[in-house]
Amino acid sequence: MTGRMETVADLVADVLAGRRGPDPADVVATSVFWVHHGTRLAGGNVTYRNQYLLVRVGTAFGACAFETGEVLPEICADASGQAVAELLRSDTAVLRVAALDAYLGAIAAHRTDPRACVVELPVGTPEIRAAARDAAVAGLLDVPAGSKVGLIGVVNPLVAAIRERGAEPLLCDLNLRTTRWGDAVTTDMTEVLDAADAVVATGMTIGNGTFDTILARCRERQVPLVVYAQTGAAVAREFLGAGLTALSAEPFPFSQFSADTTALYVYSSGSPVNARQPSTE
Repeated sequence: MTGRMETVADLVADVLAGRRGPDPADVVATSVFWVHHGTRLAGGNVTYRNQYLLVRVGTAFGACAFETGEVLPEICADASGQAVAELLRSDTAVLRVAALDAYLGAIAAHRTDPRACVVELPVGTPEIRAAARDAAVAGLLDVPAGSKVGLIGVVNPLVAAIRERGAEPLLCDLNLRTTRWGDAVTTDMTEVLDAADAVVATGMTIGNGTFDTILARCRERQVPLVVYAQTGAAVAREFLGAGLTALSAEPFPFSQFSADTTALYVYSSGSPVNARQPSTE
């Protein structure tokens, strides 16, 4: 039995100590590769440029998004075929997260997890599928009218989905300065975390190291935290009930790479996920 984890580093230490499953020194990462993906949704003014490092372990793919120049292509050949334990000790955070995600997904697949509810994304264009995905994420919060929902990692359809539920989004992103409607986006997540009645964060926060801070602040303020994850979906799952209230897990291959029906795996540590009542101050 392990104690409550405070950080992603605690989870890595648990895995390396063999407390989460098979000894990672005996588990091989069959392949390591990356994907560079750009897209602009119809009517939008932003081209999303996403780069992912992916690690395959058994039947699972682990993923971690990264910024341009953060890793070099040579990492794929160097890391492929290595033991997961070696990747978890890498100096490269992106590789550590992708390997951890793959290991956890291999020992407990989302598709067989009894806690997961499957949400099918419909056949359709990128716009249709993105709207369905983000509506499912927003639906994890039962927000009273006027609630302030911190959104850390901004995508326009999710902003719209939060507003459709009568909430006010507080927006934070490292790369985006405004939404398609002209809403200002801050780079300082502290002001968002301090004001929000509930927080929705992208899995990319696991890759860039800010997830630990978000988790700790939401625990401290006792506000719900929902994560929508392509990066680190299985990593985030380990924090359910320990500061993470709900999770939309989207393992690779991601929805944007298909026009066919695909699945989101939705988890909740309790039902419903209620935002704190908005302040009257």
